Amino acid sequence: MDGMSTPPRTPTPADVAAAANRIRPHVRRTPQLRTEIDGRPVVFKLEHLQRSGSFKLRGAVNALLAGPAPRRVVTASGGNHGLGVATAAQALGLPAVVYVPESVPAAKAAGIEAAGAKLIRHGATYAEAAAAALAVGDEPGTRYLPAYDDPDVVAGQGTVTAEIVADDPDVDAVVVAVGGGGLAAGTALAANRRRVFAVEPEHCQALHSALEAGQPVDVTLDSVAASALGATRVGEVPFRILNAPNVTSVLVSDAELLAARDRLWAEFRLAVEPAAAVPLAAWLAGRVPAARPCFVLCGANTTVTFA
Repeated sequence: MDGMSTPPRTPTPADVAAAANRIRPHVRRTPQLRTEIDGRPVVFKLEHLQRSGSFKLRGAVNALLAGPAPRRVVTASGGNHGLGVATAAQALGLPAVVYVPESVPAAKAAGIEAAGAKLIRHGATYAEAAAAALAVGDEPGTRYLPAYDDPDVVAGQGTVTAEIVADDPDVDAVVVAVGGGGLAAGTALAANRRRVFAVEPEHCQALHSALEAGQPVDVTLDSVAASALGATRVGEVPFRILNAPNVTSVLVSDAELLAARDRLWAEFRLAVEPAAAVPLAAWLAGRVPAARPCFVLCGANTTVTFA
């Protein structure tokens, strides 16, 4: 961003409340599962049951409804954001173009096309796909919709946690996976003084590295969850919100997150993608000190084979 540009505004809890009203006709209010693991009370926010298979629909719908109506939508995505934008655009009657890296999982690519969006594969990373999308995003009548570095997207993602605290006010911590930081930032806005644990894979840690450096920095990616959490740099808007005392950055290994994913299926018959198991992995490893945590199961866009 050059010195003549105006930084995007920082969203507030009031923006999350406005987003909840705005998106209500287009998204599901996903359920919560109150249960126990190893004799300890926990809550699961079953956001993987959202339309499009992840929370991303919320931010996309809010952003498209909050501003002037475009003639078409362009975005870049590792998968889930593209599914959310494609589904939002379809619901609102807008054409959509989604740029994805060549490594996009087949299930996510198929879902984007099934929702009616034009899919364009470009580059090896999300950053390369985003650069290509940005190049056409300023064409007349086109709205480029960032995956996470946008105040309306962040506010929309915050509606997940607004539902958590309304439906289970005894929750004392919200545990969430981090990619570019949009969901975690929205969580921090809506948590209403509750602790937020922002969890990343050890080799996919854009937020953790930014907090250590005091500013967003580029990171390398090498995780089984990279298709969903593979931002090479945390967003400027999310970083301003997440660089706060009530937010704790936590890291987990790929082995830990895969074990948590398998446990979600074995004990609860919850089929989620690797990124969605990251919050539970942190708690199982003893890195989330909370009496009644809520784990956001953020997505289920994975390939599941039934015998």
